[in-house]
Amino acid sequence: MQRNDLSEWKALKEHAKSFRDFSLREKLKDNMSGKEGMRIESQGLTLSYARNMIKDNTLSLLIELAKACELEQWRHKLFSGQKINESEGRSVLHMACRDKHDVSFTVGKENLSEFVKDSLKAMETFSTDLRSNKLRGYTGKPFTDIVNIGIGGSDLGPKMVCHALRHLKDGPNIHFVSNIDPSDLSETLKNLNPETTFFLIASKTFTTQETMANAQAAKDWLLKKARLSDIGKHFAALSTNKDATKEFGISKDFVFPFKDWVGGRFSLWSSIGLSICCAIGFDNFNLLLEGAHAMDRHFQKAPFEQNIPVLMALIGVWNRNFLSMNSLAVLPYSQNLEHLPSFLQQLDMESNGKSIDRNGNKVNYETGPIIFGQAGTNGQHAFYQHLHQGTETIPCDIIVVRKSPYTPESHHDILNANAYAQADAFSFGRNFEESDGDISKQVDGNKPVNLIEIDTLSPFIIGQLIAAYEHKIFVQGIIWNLNSFDQPGVELGKILAKEILQRGNSDMRSKV
Repeated sequence: MQRNDLSEWKALKEHAKSFRDFSLREKLKDNMSGKEGMRIESQGLTLSYARNMIKDNTLSLLIELAKACELEQWRHKLFSGQKINESEGRSVLHMACRDKHDVSFTVGKENLSEFVKDSLKAMETFSTDLRSNKLRGYTGKPFTDIVNIGIGGSDLGPKMVCHALRHLKDGPNIHFVSNIDPSDLSETLKNLNPETTFFLIASKTFTTQETMANAQAAKDWLLKKARLSDIGKHFAALSTNKDATKEFGISKDFVFPFKDWVGGRFSLWSSIGLSICCAIGFDNFNLLLEGAHAMDRHFQKAPFEQNIPVLMALIGVWNRNFLSMNSLAVLPYSQNLEHLPSFLQQLDMESNGKSIDRNGNKVNYETGPIIFGQAGTNGQHAFYQHLHQGTETIPCDIIVVRKSPYTPESHHDILNANAYAQADAFSFGRNFEESDGDISKQVDGNKPVNLIEIDTLSPFIIGQLIAAYEHKIFVQGIIWNLNSFDQPGVELGKILAKEILQRGNSDMRSKV
């Protein structure tokens, strides 16, 4: 049975017919700010969803769909360590990395408590020693720069968090290299000193093509000045492949493993987050974990109608499957969060960008949306024209930081005024009369908006925000009957690239 064969799905299809003349302006005419009702708060993070195209009974119908899809049972399977990543035969327990207080996660009969505690302790020791200059390079100088070499989840998550919390940085400079394009590594290294540069090689298998090519190039760069025996002082591996890391020259004390129950795009909470620890200190990394753990508990305990990730997910399903909206714009009004859209792009599109369900059947309904975005107000001068007056309706997540750690405050006031103004413009628009009879200035509005307000850019709240999106994506995967934790579609290109490389450069030139 396909999901759209469910009676609850059909009820929502019928319900959607009543929205042909729906007006957000009319719905919120007595509450044009959308500040009353339809708000949920969780320890400094607030979701306001009043500016969505929903009626009084829409959410109850969506919750009935979630129940019919056995969301509660799947949530239990997730947290109890059952192998819900069926294609790879794995549990999905990145949440265990952030449950340091009362770890109760198990895989089979194995309690994960000791592994998590040992992993965190190793990360704390390393980052503290490096930040305090106890660890030094081959000439005895302290490290001033760390280069994280990884790709996908080994890059996007840590880079996003380091940038989001850069106002807390009090350690070495952190650089991220991901692309196999030689310019990425070359431009990063050209102003660095080999004597004071440390490399984190982030690859679970230590075989990722792009990462290992860049790692070898970084090693060659260091060896122009240092000896082979010095490699162990300048490289660490975030990997489970002990043999390969040893062969590379990395000390066993500088190998930080993580388990196969941590997927790449959910891995910033594991040893993959070591760059975060080095940038902002282990205490702040701990607060990041605590925030994510708080959202885990909220997701587990809050009833569906008061559950932030569940409501974000259900509203997204409503927009995608019943109102025929194909995209989601993520619009953080914070330059520190400029990498959040690209992080969420991978998190969402690699998880739910699929057309084959858990039963091996091709679905006959829409699944994950296209995710894009940019920090405000920059995006207003780039693509908001399309959002306001284009021919398709694109829902938006507008993220507002109430209090900035930066000065002058007047700049932040202007920034937030723009965020709230855009929320109103998307929702309410400007009709023909308000446009002085100039149809070219008319803005229809009626664009759904989730307004996500966070108190400040603290590690705890950033942890909550990321975990909320993680759980949202899980919920949507359950509604669409997808395995959100594999990515088989990315393999074909890798295979073909290897074949082309094996045939040589002449074959590549013939394809131009």
